[in-house]
Amino acid sequence: MNLKIRLSILTFLEFGVWGAYLTCMGNYLGVAGMGAEISWFYAIQGIVSIFMPTLIGIVADKWVQPQRLLGLCHLLAGGFMLSLWFIGMNAGFGHEVPNKSVFIALYTLSVAFYMPTLALTNTTAFTILKNHGGDTVTDFPPIRSCGTVGFIIVMWFVNCATWDNGTFSMTFAQNAHKFQYTYNQFLVSGLLSLVMFFYVFSLPQCRIVKQASVQEKTLTQMLGLDAFCLFKDRRMALFFIFSALLGMSLQVTNSFAGPFISSFQGSADPLIASSFAASNATLLTSISQVSEAFCILLIPFFMKRYGIKSVMIIAMFAWVLRFGFFGIGNPTMPGVLFFILSCIVYGVAFDFFNVSGGIFVDRECDPSVKASAQGLFMLMTNGIGATVGTLSAGAVVNHFCSWTQKGEASYLMGDWRSCWFIFAGFALVVCIAFALAFRPARHNGK
Repeated sequence: MNLKIRLSILTFLEFGVWGAYLTCMGNYLGVAGMGAEISWFYAIQGIVSIFMPTLIGIVADKWVQPQRLLGLCHLLAGGFMLSLWFIGMNAGFGHEVPNKSVFIALYTLSVAFYMPTLALTNTTAFTILKNHGGDTVTDFPPIRSCGTVGFIIVMWFVNCATWDNGTFSMTFAQNAHKFQYTYNQFLVSGLLSLVMFFYVFSLPQCRIVKQASVQEKTLTQMLGLDAFCLFKDRRMALFFIFSALLGMSLQVTNSFAGPFISSFQGSADPLIASSFAASNATLLTSISQVSEAFCILLIPFFMKRYGIKSVMIIAMFAWVLRFGFFGIGNPTMPGVLFFILSCIVYGVAFDFFNVSGGIFVDRECDPSVKASAQGLFMLMTNGIGATVGTLSAGAVVNHFCSWTQKGEASYLMGDWRSCWFIFAGFALVVCIAFALAFRPARHNGK
């Protein structure tokens, strides 16, 4: 099989594992009696992302080939994910999990071993491409795009797959037994991780390169903490602070978009309750990932034409629209169009911020701290920012909304409009403050 195809399968599986539960987990947590802890489940991903990728990266650099370590991490992550499925299955459909502390602990262990695999997958693909004469600049983007495709396809499967009274089916119609509402989403994720475990050992080896002549790095350098010296530069300090503030928006819709859209099934209006969008929240939110795949292609044009500050402001205002459109929309026509628009602008909000921010950091930092600076950027956004933002969003949602039982299902009902407008207001304040405070260097654009 062609090497590029094999690596495309690698990224497809990698992100398919994540797509099985990332956007729909909140629906099941509400049923399982952990609806108030949704924000904590998503915050855990940010917390483990602060230190686990670094620690696993050190192991991959020194002792274990990255593709083998990738497989072992997936074996552990998948095993713990299957444990969640087993606990949910034993509790029974529509019943609360009896030991929530054990459930949370197992989930923490699963994501602790999964999150480092995102970097390990890139490392494996880069190494194999280089070892076989490939060009990472031209060959890797199509390979990586297959990861987004995998994420989307698995989302669609989980949205439609149903296990009801021992019968499997695929349907767009409302059914409380859909995987997106049950513990079976963890089964899909765990099985894909096990497939990934076996698959990576079929790939070419990525031998560890011993560099005896290179001076040993200090622990501070290995953890990327030397990049904190960049805070001495006012402009970079502002950039990283605003990165953390904007990073607070990253996991909000991953956490609550699914429960929000699904909550319309509890509406007293039968037209709204039975609408296609309300019954297929995971399918609808997948438009966000489709948009993301296309918007990344626009970044070089916008960066060259408008510069980093304008691109970042566009990203920040896109977050305002992302939340605002959710606030004014509903699952029936014409309101559902606002949901679709919210998903479309997500591509701009996410890509223009994350990718453009990485480019800016690369341009501005001294070569000696480039890698550390990228780590710091991720720490401020996906680590600190996303964690604080998810927990804060959870507090807002829990204040305005509560889980309500209706038939076989439970929905997070309440004043969602106020929640989304609060999130939009926060993003708008950050956008205006950034526009007023940040001054890029001349060579970075207009």
